Amino acid sequence: MAPRARLAVAGVAALAGSSMLMGALPHSGSIGTKAESAFAHAVGSVDDGLVPSKATPTPDWEASASKPNILMVTADDLAYDDLDYMPHVRSLLAEQGTSMTEAIAPTPICVPARASLLTGQYAENHHTVTINGERGGYQAMSHAGTLPQSMQAAGYDTLFTGKYLNGYGTRGTAKDVPPGWTDWRATTDMSTYNFMRPRINHNGKLEAYHRYTTYLMRDQANAMISAPERAEKPWYMWVNYVAPHHGGPGEKDDPKGTSTTMPAPEDKHSYDGLELPDTPNMFRTPTDAPPISASRKTFDAEGREELRIAHQQRVEAVQALDRAVASNVLRLRETGQLDNTIIIFSSDNGYTTGGHNINGKLMHYRETLRIPLILRGPGIPAGRTSATAVGNPDIATTIMAVAGARPGRAQDGVNFMPWIGAPSQNRVIPISAWRVHDGTKQIYSGIRFGDWTYARYSDGSEELYDRSEDPYQIRSLALTPDYADELAEMRGLNEKYRDCAGESCPKKFYPAG
Repeated sequence: MAPRARLAVAGVAALAGSSMLMGALPHSGSIGTKAESAFAHAVGSVDDGLVPSKATPTPDWEASASKPNILMVTADDLAYDDLDYMPHVRSLLAEQGTSMTEAIAPTPICVPARASLLTGQYAENHHTVTINGERGGYQAMSHAGTLPQSMQAAGYDTLFTGKYLNGYGTRGTAKDVPPGWTDWRATTDMSTYNFMRPRINHNGKLEAYHRYTTYLMRDQANAMISAPERAEKPWYMWVNYVAPHHGGPGEKDDPKGTSTTMPAPEDKHSYDGLELPDTPNMFRTPTDAPPISASRKTFDAEGREELRIAHQQRVEAVQALDRAVASNVLRLRETGQLDNTIIIFSSDNGYTTGGHNINGKLMHYRETLRIPLILRGPGIPAGRTSATAVGNPDIATTIMAVAGARPGRAQDGVNFMPWIGAPSQNRVIPISAWRVHDGTKQIYSGIRFGDWTYARYSDGSEELYDRSEDPYQIRSLALTPDYADELAEMRGLNEKYRDCAGESCPKKFYPAG
């Protein structure tokens, strides 16, 4: 069934210029032969091995003296391929800005990823490595030296609405307002996952609503964008939509054994019969995957049908999200702020319903690591894609650099704004995951560099993939003798960077391809 493209509000088409609302996400881009030639001359030849010995010089860049507004919009568990079902995001953001097609979540699960967006650090350094327990959730994170505090010190108002860290609002924290926020409008657990009856902490005062949560968050964001105070100083806003994360209330046609989300009432059944993606990794354990791999799970016919329904409902929930983002962009235009606002659209982590026999996230496969990342605004090339490798810690570091803010913590991330118009670059990015329920045991550590992905599990077993030859990661090369040199190099990178912090983390960029 073809996607239903509802306009969020009147005037959306005007925001997209001459582009079509249903235009596909762009897959190529160029900054011109002069710049390409200059980069080729600067880089020169590369040595044998996966990582060249010579890095690409950082392009010239400096923060704007005008201090642009910054709107960061994130969705919960939105997979990269979900952009196919978001025509407004494609037309209003991707076609008017730059899409980073190789952005990842180094620890692909809710709290670690969001804490990285608050700190510019990898999970092992902000110490919030999972969603609950001793090393997870809201109560495990120190809120000293976070991004909003740095932004305030740089002269910005800081605004928040939507889902915060898992566990926020429980065990006596319902009225907490973390430091650094000028206007705080966060949902409190467990109402965060009730799509029809969320509760918001508005600057310390609790307010209950009977309204579909995506629309509530949209309206809260639009109210802050429209406030008279926005004309007084630059602002940073984080709008953190909960869709398409699973939540309730449950309905009779929901799958019985699989957690699922809740679409907006008008979007229910709009994708009836939608099939799961027809990809080679669907319900497939990679060749030579070790016994400890989560990909060893199997799904029977009933389980696969439940995942199909869950996938359909996720796509249906994305429709309201897509319209909400369009409404936020339109409100910026209506208030005269669009041309001076950098918009960043992303997700906390990837997600899959059946890829590699996984229903969820956390693992090191492309569909769970990869996140959408689109930027639009002053200084951002329009209609361009970039395969430069970045992670969500880099988003926080970049935001502070754009604002001229001084980070309150040592930064593991890098400012990728100098690279936004440059030829695509590779970079070593450490990846990792911890036991979900308490975070006391690491599941794996690894490295993602260029087309290579390596993971070493807690029992010493390994997986290695060359995504240039095996884009769906269905054949591990870790036990293949012909790839012993590549395996050894990735092992060495993992040993070097798995405990990196600040300046010891990989910051260099290398030419891709």
